[in-house]
Amino acid sequence: MSLMLLDSASLYFRAFFGVPDSLRAPGGTPVNAVRGLLDTIAWLATTHGPDRMVACWDDDWRPAFRVEAIPSYKAHRVAQEVPGTTGIEEVPETLLAQVPVIVEVLAALGIARVGVPGYEADDVIGTLTARAVEQGAGPVDIVTGDRDLFQLVDDAAGVRVLYPARGIRDPDVVNEKRLAEKYGVASGQAYADMATLRGDPSDGLPGVPGVGEKTAAKLLAQYGTLAAILAARDAGDKGLTSTQRRRLQEADEYLQVAPVVVQVARDAPLPAFDPAVPKAPADPEALEALTAQWGLRSSVERVRTAFGWA
Repeated sequence: MSLMLLDSASLYFRAFFGVPDSLRAPGGTPVNAVRGLLDTIAWLATTHGPDRMVACWDDDWRPAFRVEAIPSYKAHRVAQEVPGTTGIEEVPETLLAQVPVIVEVLAALGIARVGVPGYEADDVIGTLTARAVEQGAGPVDIVTGDRDLFQLVDDAAGVRVLYPARGIRDPDVVNEKRLAEKYGVASGQAYADMATLRGDPSDGLPGVPGVGEKTAAKLLAQYGTLAAILAARDAGDKGLTSTQRRRLQEADEYLQVAPVVVQVARDAPLPAFDPAVPKAPADPEALEALTAQWGLRSSVERVRTAFGWA
């Protein structure tokens, strides 16, 4: 029973920037993100034939628990500060207007859409992956343009990432072999430790100054885990240069909290839902109305064909 987990925002952002905004509804509103996402779903269903598919959702794009750990987390992407929240994300207006349409179309199709207040889509994906591994309910394909999710790769459990670096039709298939080839790390967990050391400016994570990707990978090859590297630092292990020990020590405050930010949750409190690929539209009338209103006929037909609906 194969499971496909979609990093929805990653995919509709990619569609928005990759599909011409000349694709418009009859009323003139751009629908490039909507149509691009539907075409992506149709392609994935046709090519991979998953038994279960979940559109994982960012109910919170910048969760408070991560901001409390590292205040700079995604801070540069805050468009508007809102008291009592971690702010509103900067999103193009023409994309923002399409997100509710995506929500309605997914519901009418019957594709499970799952989010959790206070958590990102990454955490939904992490939790569903952990459950599938625990239950032996794989294989699991994670479809995302976010390298953070490489930490979930697990060959033994059949978990891999389809990373559309060149487009959704020719993705990088990221497994442990690919992690070793491209990043010099042996596992998904090692990738998370490397990402912690390296940092990520796109997420506002400073990393350890002077420790880039190659140095981080070398240290992990030498010691195995971030915890073991820090233990070696504290023990004055001769395998670390004096400069490396100093840099790791100076970054200690960051290193104590960064794993909370970098590592995805495996225990988010998910609502009950049915992940099965639908056998028929959940709401045919609503689907027909949305198709007509937003000019989605060809994209919806591709999804219908991909799901095997008569």
